[in-house]
Amino acid sequence: MSNQTAKPTLSTKPEKTGQETGHDLIVSKSIPLTTRSGFEFHVRPVAPSDEEELAAFFKHVSKDDLRFRFLSSISEVGKEMLSYLINVDHDHKEDFLALDIDDKTIIASAMLGANDDKSVAEVAIVVRSDYKNRGMSWTMLEYVAKEARKSGIKKLQSVESRQNHAAIELEREMGFTAKSCPGDATLMLLEFDLTASNP
Repeated sequence: MSNQTAKPTLSTKPEKTGQETGHDLIVSKSIPLTTRSGFEFHVRPVAPSDEEELAAFFKHVSKDDLRFRFLSSISEVGKEMLSYLINVDHDHKEDFLALDIDDKTIIASAMLGANDDKSVAEVAIVVRSDYKNRGMSWTMLEYVAKEARKSGIKKLQSVESRQNHAAIELEREMGFTAKSCPGDATLMLLEFDLTASNP
């Protein structure tokens, strides 16, 4: 659900916990979430210390899902991309990590990237292969949309390969509108107006 080199990435402001981070926002502790199927997991913003575990996570993502996530054929996520994913400003760029209830094993990633005035943000979600079909993509997208709205984002976008039927169907079901991506007929642009309603 993203372009490895040009994907915009925003962050939203996680809920306050009273612990300052050096930024003008407060980074929350892990948030417990439950999918519609009853699967429980935790979510929190990425930290620099997550690099090794994030590298391990991507080794458990299928080749097709890597291609859909980065919109390019890559066999592995290298150091440069890992650095991009963990070095976020927690303001215009955030990577929300989903963790199993052990709070160690990363099982999904949701990158959010906003433009300068935060009028538009792009989201890209990928789930570890052995944790798919538990409703995680839906629950993560709901969470990211909520956080984006709280930070003042007006519109959420997702760029999908036309072959990624599952993601396109899920986003349409949540209320995203779909159209051809300008300049690339192999991609779809899905958008949701966060000022209008909840996905």
